[in-house]
Formats: sequence, structure tokens, C-alpha cells
Amino acid sequence: MSRRRLDRVGEELRAEISRVLRAEVADPRVALVTILRVDVSPDLRNALVFWSRIERPGSPPLEAIAAGLESAAPFVRRQLAHALPLKRMPALTFRFDAAIEEGDRTLALLREISGEPSE
Repeated sequence: MSRRRLDRVGEELRAEISRVLRAEVADPRVALVTILRVDVSPDLRNALVFWSRIERPGSPPLEAIAAGLESAAPFVRRQLAHALPLKRMPALTFRFDAAIEEGDRTLALLREISGEPSE
């Protein structure tokens, strides 16, 4: 399968996984999760779903969010099978991506160095 097709399928999966988590999963541990990207294997058997959390006071710890996503994975996969016209629905594996949090920390350090007030 071409890289372009895999990217397109990954983007469709990303959008639909985000929608399902937001609208259909009742688990409060996954309420503040952002799906960043989905990498699909060439045979469409596996999809690696990269996620990040939206940091809020009282947010669950990363381990709890990861457990919530893993427990919701079979439900999300079934919902995807109904919503997307794919012959084979990939198995979903969720992986935390710390890029956004690292970027926020870097910006905070740069503001501190430059003397700007933090937000």
C-alpha cells in the first residue's frame, strides 16, 4: 500500500478515534485526551495511536489515562468498523507522546530566562 494511502487512512482513523473518545466513551480518564496522529502498518493490521493529555487541575495521572485508553480500545475499534469503510480494521495500540508537554516546559523556561511573566 502506498505511503500516501496509509497517511490518509491514518488521518481518517485519527479524526474518528477523537470523535468516538469525545462523544461515545464515558470513561472520565480519557475525557481530556488529544489524539495527535495514527501510524498504520502497511498491511492495515495494526495502528499506533499517539496521544497527549490536556493538562488541567485534577487531571488523572498518565498511567490512569493509559489504562482508560487500553480498556476503551476494543469499543473504539468496533465503532471505527461501523464508521469507516475499511476492509480490515487495525488493532489499536495507544502510546503517550510527550512532545506537547516538553514544548510547554521549554517555552516556560525560555520565558523565565527572558524575564517575561508566565501565563
